[in-house]
Amino acid sequence: MAEFTMDLNDDQKQVRDWLHGFAKDVIRPAAAEWDEREETPWPVIQEAAKVGIYSLDFYAQQFFDPTGLGIPVAMEELFWGDAGIALSIVGTGLAAVGVLANGTEEQIGTWIPQMYGDVTDVKVAAFCSSEPDAGSDVASMRTKAVYDEAKDEWVLNGTKTWATNGGIANVHVVVAVVDPELGSKGHASFIVPPNTPGLTQGQKFKKHGIRASHTAEVVLEDVRVPGHCLLGGKEKLDERLARSREKAKAGGGERVKNAAMATFEASRPAVGAMAVGTARAAYDYALDYAKTREQFGRPIIDNQGIAFQLADMRTQIDAARLLVWRASWMATTGKKFESAEGSMSKLYASETAKKVTGQAIQILGGNGYTREYPVERMHRDAAIYTIFEGTSEIQRLVIARTLSGMPIR
Repeated sequence: MAEFTMDLNDDQKQVRDWLHGFAKDVIRPAAAEWDEREETPWPVIQEAAKVGIYSLDFYAQQFFDPTGLGIPVAMEELFWGDAGIALSIVGTGLAAVGVLANGTEEQIGTWIPQMYGDVTDVKVAAFCSSEPDAGSDVASMRTKAVYDEAKDEWVLNGTKTWATNGGIANVHVVVAVVDPELGSKGHASFIVPPNTPGLTQGQKFKKHGIRASHTAEVVLEDVRVPGHCLLGGKEKLDERLARSREKAKAGGGERVKNAAMATFEASRPAVGAMAVGTARAAYDYALDYAKTREQFGRPIIDNQGIAFQLADMRTQIDAARLLVWRASWMATTGKKFESAEGSMSKLYASETAKKVTGQAIQILGGNGYTREYPVERMHRDAAIYTIFEGTSEIQRLVIARTLSGMPIR
């Protein structure tokens, strides 16, 4: 088991500095343009693929870092560059995590490479869980998967929403209901291979922030996928459903994580790291501005009102990073989240990003409110962290239930 340390090792520092350079030299110069265009920044993704950032090998190396810090360090640096472009680069990772969390070794080896493509033909993937009437309330999911035993195929019908890369993805990972009577325990995840008939893109959303990241509805109409596209396999699914039915008959609860929750739990600290990156970017800009902007004959950082804000911003960013690192280290080293540490990290980091980016605008004053300065975009981008992959309210509910052991509603 890797020992916990507050210092990054030489390899981690090298990766951090490499990613920081890419964020500074490639992502940041393109950020304003793609935010205005509200389109997927394919040229930037292509550049990331050329240098090895957008690749299965890179994310595998970070994912399997024995300290658990590979992914959060990478996320922080990329999102320091720009949240919208960074999400376009890492958005495929959520679908990949869905396969890693629920799939067999054969499924992992088959489908994850197809999610990324290669340097000459870059692809993206989408994880489809949320629905128009089922966001945080996953038990209300309506997309159904029915098994056609004669053909060994699953037939999917329903509508997914808020899907990053939805409709433009090469591979879609779709969470669907296989046993409605079991609620959220009756869900399973399916791979929808490229060019499968019946899957279409619905509405593409025009968003407040992260506008360079493609977000859309995914419509499934009699989508047929082979039996081997059920993540984990049918035997494992049947065993899990049987256990849940027995528990339900006995009147007891079973703490079985459904497919979507397993994915979200694995990714929450990573989302926290994204938020830390955006908060740090706003803080860095505000600090530099405060040291050079003069009012009443002196730099505005000479005023306690400004200096104290910056002190609080930096303190909150560092605290958020430590929570993210702790949760990531715990997950990698097999320590249970006995106090919902994953949710804690995502909650605090996302709230910090909203607060810090707002303070950055205040420090810049009128300039901060214009699109000529990047903190306005950072503030818009930061709003998403308290919403996607579990709202702040849901994170607090998860934490409270974990701490109390009570079904708080």
